[in-house]
Amino acid sequence: MATGGDRKTDAKDALHVAQVALFRHDLRPVVREDQTTMLRLLTERRDDLVHERTRVLNRLHAVLRDLLPGGAPTGLSADKAAALMKGIRPVTATDNCRRDIARDLLADLRRLDRQVKENEAEMRDAVTATRTTLTTLPGLGTVLAAKVIGHIGDVSRFPTEHHFASYTGSAPLDASSGNNVRHRLNTGGNRALNSVLHTIAVCQIRDGGRGQDYYLRKISEGKTPSEARRALKRRLSNVVYRIMKRDQRSHLAQAA
Repeated sequence: MATGGDRKTDAKDALHVAQVALFRHDLRPVVREDQTTMLRLLTERRDDLVHERTRVLNRLHAVLRDLLPGGAPTGLSADKAAALMKGIRPVTATDNCRRDIARDLLADLRRLDRQVKENEAEMRDAVTATRTTLTTLPGLGTVLAAKVIGHIGDVSRFPTEHHFASYTGSAPLDASSGNNVRHRLNTGGNRALNSVLHTIAVCQIRDGGRGQDYYLRKISEGKTPSEARRALKRRLSNVVYRIMKRDQRSHLAQAA
C-alpha cells in the first residue's frame, strides 16, 4: 500500500490487493460463511466437549473408587458424585488430597455439562434455521442432523445416490467369489457421516419399524448381522440423500 510521500487512496489500496491476489496463489479463498459452516463447527465442538467430559468422568470415578469403601457405582453423574462426596470423611493426608482432586473434577464435570447443554441449544436453533426435514427420519435427531448438514453442505454436488453413498462410505465393496456373492466393509468415505448412518441403523434395528423389517429380511436372505446392518446403512444413505434433495427443491421453489 502507499507509503512515504505518496498519498494513500482507496484506489491504490484496491490496486495493491488485486495485484497480490493475482500473483499469490497460496492465499485462502474467501467463501461465504453460512449455516453449514456453523453446524460443522458446533458439532466438532460438541464432540470435543463430550470427549473431555468422558475423560473427566472416568478420572472422577477412579478417585471416588479409592475414597469410598464400597467403590463408586457405575452410571455416575455430577449430582450423584456430589451426593457421594458429602459422606466422605478423609482420615489421611492422601485421602484429603483425593477429596480435593475429586472436588476439582466435579467442578470440571458441571462446567462441561453446562457447555454441552449450551452447545446443543445453539445447535438446535441452527438446525431449525435450515428448515431441514431430516429429523423426521427415525433415529436421526438434532445432533445427527447437524452433523449431516455440516459435513454435506450443498447436496447438489452429488449427482446420484451412488455418489452420495461413496462419500458417506456406505457403498459396500464387492468381495464375491464364484457363486458366493458377498460384500465387505467400506473403510473409505467420510467417517463422521458413516458413524451417523451406523447410529441411525442401530436405533432403527432396536426400535422396530421399516428399518428393523429391512434388517430382518436381509438376515432371512442369508446375510450375517454385520452384512444386514451394512445393507441398511446403504439404504439409509439413499433416504438421507432424497430428503436433502427434496428439501433443496422446496427451498428453491419458495425462494423463486
